[in-house]
Amino acid sequence: MAVRKRSRTGMAGLAILVTTVTVFTGSAQASGGVASTVVEHRATQTAMDAAVKAGVPGVTVEARDADGVWKSASGVGDLRTGAPRGRNDRFRVSSITDTFVATVLLQMEAEKRLDLDDPVARHLPGLLSGLGKPGRDITVRQLLNHTSGLFDYLADPGYGETYLAGEGYLQHRFDTLTAEQRVRVALAHAPLFAPGARHSFSTTNDVLAALIVEKIAGRSYEDEVRDRIIEPLGIRATSFPGNRVRLPRPSSRAYSRLFASQPDRIDDVTEVNGSQNWGSGDIVSTTADLNRFYAALMRGKLLPPRQLKEMKTTNDNPDFPGASYGLDIERFQLSCGTTVWYHDGGMVGWLTLAATTEDGRHQLTLDYNADWGAETVLPIVNAEFCPASS
Repeated sequence: MAVRKRSRTGMAGLAILVTTVTVFTGSAQASGGVASTVVEHRATQTAMDAAVKAGVPGVTVEARDADGVWKSASGVGDLRTGAPRGRNDRFRVSSITDTFVATVLLQMEAEKRLDLDDPVARHLPGLLSGLGKPGRDITVRQLLNHTSGLFDYLADPGYGETYLAGEGYLQHRFDTLTAEQRVRVALAHAPLFAPGARHSFSTTNDVLAALIVEKIAGRSYEDEVRDRIIEPLGIRATSFPGNRVRLPRPSSRAYSRLFASQPDRIDDVTEVNGSQNWGSGDIVSTTADLNRFYAALMRGKLLPPRQLKEMKTTNDNPDFPGASYGLDIERFQLSCGTTVWYHDGGMVGWLTLAATTEDGRHQLTLDYNADWGAETVLPIVNAEFCPASS
């Protein structure tokens, strides 16, 4: 399982792949954890506490299975005050936003308002014309399964220095950015490969997908997600920041190591202009809401069978052996043989992952209020879905 992280150097898709199960034994560490009363989740709690012991400020988790709902937290939500991480925290979900956008586009396909094999140029005329033939050939489907070949604007050195790292981030994190500004950064670079040649995650794809939602709907992508997903599912702790910089309460502080030359320096990066991640990472949510969303998705409550099958049609992910990517959702087989569908999100200050079995009956969503410690995520997932191995 790959935990995708937006690097402070601007290289999107940086991840740590852990292919073996880390075994945790003994009782939960006293690192701010909320004691579990459910035997089946003791290994999960221990793995969470181990992540905090390894240096992650705080972790919040919700798991759902046949025995009910289990919520827990470990570590701190505020390094200054020592306040504990909250079990009901709201946080920025980063690239998990992509699954919401893909779901809306698949609903629109079911309504015959578009075809996934439509060229992007049909819905966003002229935007990709500077790329020549590749710009004419890229399809909507290739945006969602990340086989377009489009350069990831987050990997642009200038963008990274301005918006993802060091003094640039601190000076510009309250700037308002448009989707078109971010896309133009990507289009200044040649495509990485011909459309459809292979999978390579690019945040540019997801910004374009959100723009297509708006073009077809004639209104904001936020309104479409709200009316099609948030309101029907009652996941009302899920919201869009727009240009706002603060998180709704309850929430914890978010932390980043912005300066490579000062590895021990930790900055509070909680506040950031939401427009900088519009359409590809701006949603704010909770572990409970994300679990409800992915359960409804996997159980066919949001998509007709044909569209759900399309979403789960995958391409191998060459960067992470064992993982395969569908339409903004990924499949991975754990070491115990259990297969989960998941999406992760990583941005300055946050790491999030939501995983579910295919029937939507066993789920886990976790969030770190820091952008490091990715190597400790898979042990938590293994502990929850493969408890006999933990």
